[in-house]
Amino acid sequence: MTPTATTASALETILAGAATAYASWAQATRADRASALNAVADRLDAAADELVTLAQVETHLPEGRLRGELKRTTFQLRIFGEVLTEGSYLDARIDHADPDWPMGAPRPDLRRQLEPLGPVVVFAASNFPFAFSVAGGDTAAALAAGCSVVLKAHSGHPQLSQRTGELVVEALEAVGAPDGLFAVIFGTESGRTALLDPRVKAGSFTGSIPGGRALFDLASSRPEPIPFYGELGSTNPVFVTENADAARAEAIAEQFLGSMTMGAGQFCTKPGVLFVPEGSSIPTVLQRLAKPAAAPLLNQRIQTGYVSVLDERLSHPDITVLARDDAALADPPSPTILQTNIDALLADLDGLFAECFGPTALIVTYADESQLLEVARTIDGQLTATIVGEGDEAVLPELVRLLARRAGRLLWNQWPTGVSVTYAQQHGGPYPATTAAGTTSVGTAAITRFLRPVAYQGFPQGLLPDELTDAPQTSIPRRVDGQLTLPE
Repeated sequence: MTPTATTASALETILAGAATAYASWAQATRADRASALNAVADRLDAAADELVTLAQVETHLPEGRLRGELKRTTFQLRIFGEVLTEGSYLDARIDHADPDWPMGAPRPDLRRQLEPLGPVVVFAASNFPFAFSVAGGDTAAALAAGCSVVLKAHSGHPQLSQRTGELVVEALEAVGAPDGLFAVIFGTESGRTALLDPRVKAGSFTGSIPGGRALFDLASSRPEPIPFYGELGSTNPVFVTENADAARAEAIAEQFLGSMTMGAGQFCTKPGVLFVPEGSSIPTVLQRLAKPAAAPLLNQRIQTGYVSVLDERLSHPDITVLARDDAALADPPSPTILQTNIDALLADLDGLFAECFGPTALIVTYADESQLLEVARTIDGQLTATIVGEGDEAVLPELVRLLARRAGRLLWNQWPTGVSVTYAQQHGGPYPATTAAGTTSVGTAAITRFLRPVAYQGFPQGLLPDELTDAPQTSIPRRVDGQLTLPE
């Protein structure tokens, strides 16, 4: 049975439970929190067959993709457990009192670390029903940080969300986590109400620019504004230099086609705009390459939005069609490749340099590599920017410098689809890619979204958090009197 919208009374119970659970969970040991995350991962792995079957029905995604995504989801739960065990995420710092501190006044005893924010509302995504959904990255990071989580399910996979949520709760209960630590809610109004509730101290979101911006504005408009970590949209431009084009145009075209059609073009990291030199053979190669078969989009809302955006692009006076068949606007849609030139693009960035969520991309020809610098100075924030080059081009140092100001992740001769869960990953970027360019929604650094610094001045040892005492029960990396100290 499809879940119905969460009632006002049920939501109040959930929010009250989240507040109570946070008070307890924030005090739980790092080892206990790591054990809970591992238990959730084990429970989801054990239910893989059931969950993948549900996901196939609701999302139209193939079994292999879903099994891989579920594996990624449980991996990221476990890697946050490792982060907790290692402890450097706390950024623990100890400055002992120093009467001769060179600033001209004595230094007090100061001890600082990162501590959990409070209950968090996570808005699930549609295009990754596991990895960015109920038990996805933000849920894992928030639970690891010591926060309770209220998960607003995406309407695109409600039954999967309900069942996944049940499994998460069962796993947490089995290891003795506090009641109310995690709950799933349904319905747009429930999500809005939860985000505005004064007990909630942060929100996160993956989805469209309009939806994310509306929630960001709500979070900012509260009497007590709260952090809102929205991943909204990105075009993910790819810049092909003249030397790279001359050396390997065929391979570049093949790899680009594979990346832009992966998952029917429904990745937030899809390369949506490809810059190539005038006279490049890449457009011709793209015309003749066999395209992937039409694939169903995630849900009817995405299908309708895709057709609307593509229809608008097709009517643009500066766009020509490079590759399209009769099913381009059908359900399911086949891939479409469009073309324009760099002058037209710069004259209408809003109309031409914008995300089209689905199997469509735009090829942009340029006359001189210096024009790529103008693009890099002009475009808005991106999740990724890719350079396909040979390494000796004069334009590269400045292009890299400019793109580093515009994107959260820069790629060299690789493709942006596929975001590895690692320690150094950055999945974010300046607005409108995200609402918080200083954070990431993928990788272990995501835990810092749900933490804030607290300094303790002059406290006796018995009142300090264990990690800030002179003789902690568990050793972690700490900066003591300015020197980094590592566990023996």
